[in-house]
Amino acid sequence: MTDQDLPSQPTRICVRLELVSKLFGSFAALRQVSGEFLPGRCYVLLGENGAGKSTLLRILAGLLRPSHGKVTVFDTQAPHEARARIGYMSHAPMLYDELTAEENLAYFASLYSGRDCLEPAEALRQVGLDPALTRLFGQYSQGMRQRVSLARVLLPNPDLLLLDEPFSNMDVESARQMVALLAGFRQSDRTIVLTTHQRELAVPIADDVLTLHAGRVASWESGSSLR
Repeated sequence: MTDQDLPSQPTRICVRLELVSKLFGSFAALRQVSGEFLPGRCYVLLGENGAGKSTLLRILAGLLRPSHGKVTVFDTQAPHEARARIGYMSHAPMLYDELTAEENLAYFASLYSGRDCLEPAEALRQVGLDPALTRLFGQYSQGMRQRVSLARVLLPNPDLLLLDEPFSNMDVESARQMVALLAGFRQSDRTIVLTTHQRELAVPIADDVLTLHAGRVASWESGSSLR
């Protein structure tokens, strides 16, 4: 039997969106968004404030439910049913200023009872931080705060990583370091979806670039074609 005789393997889908809309009263934050996100790829969402980027990310995270349409994660589950496999990093760090980075992660790891999580020290090493650092989180620079926030999201080894403005308020060098970290994560089967206003930072690591305008996908382009 030759390779040509073998049956083709079905393409695995991490996320499928089918005509997804989200209404807040009479305001449509998303309008009939459709598409598929595949494992092992990085998707960058661009668009002006109010374009629907954060709303879409929160729907993928299971924190909001669409008003219309359907979202399927990992083939058979709705996002709120698959939260154990989803990591979501919001604008707010959701960490305690009076604790060290490792103490913060140890606390959040304790909330994943019965889950196979990374050790806090390993999560910090994965984002390029020294676990032995005793400085309190409240004394960290913005770049370091973002790294610890990312380490918190990585604790449960998520298959789908959702990052809302991960480069926000960072200096140029810190942002570049974050880009390098995310580029390394692309080598796994993990799917990354991130929002940003800083197109020049994200496009180099993007497999696909989606531009949202007024709640619709205005364009969906290959990242390689934009580099």
